[in-house]
Amino acid sequence: MARINLLPWREEARRERQRQFLYSLIGTLVLGAVLVLIVGLFFDQRISHQEARNQQIQVEINRLEQRIARIRELENTRNRLLSRKQIIESLQASRSLTVELLDKLAKTIPVGITLTNVRQQGPNLTLLGTSQSNARVSAYLQSLDGMDLFVRPELQYVRAAEKPASRVETYEFAIRVRLDNTQKDEESGEEPVGAG
Repeated sequence: MARINLLPWREEARRERQRQFLYSLIGTLVLGAVLVLIVGLFFDQRISHQEARNQQIQVEINRLEQRIARIRELENTRNRLLSRKQIIESLQASRSLTVELLDKLAKTIPVGITLTNVRQQGPNLTLLGTSQSNARVSAYLQSLDGMDLFVRPELQYVRAAEKPASRVETYEFAIRVRLDNTQKDEESGEEPVGAG
């Protein structure tokens, strides 16, 4: 005997297909949401990892900037110390020069001349004094020229004294001379202080 299905099977099949479509749609949506969540978590992790690296790099940059600042301070201190050292070396070198200068000045002064003022500006020396005559000033210039410490003595002026200190010394004079300490350094075989 033949079976006859009087149930609405087509509608039942359509409902089954709709149900399967709905399940697959929900599954796809859930799968898409899970994928979006996983991708979002992955990129969040990458971003947080990069931010941590950026913070670590910034910490290192700050350390390096502190070291650079310290190095600059040390360089400034070094430069100040070097300038002090050069000043001390030049003072040390000029210490013996001052003694030699005063000794040679005392040896060059002829009778009849009195020095009233001695001024030094760098290597230039200005000698002010009184004299009994012009000839004694000329003799003083020649004695200065004969010393190896003095270079190019020049007479600035000789004039009658406005207010003579005594009746004998009636002339005032000014002589400019340049100091030469290079000859002394060459004789001793040493380089000048601060050279090279």
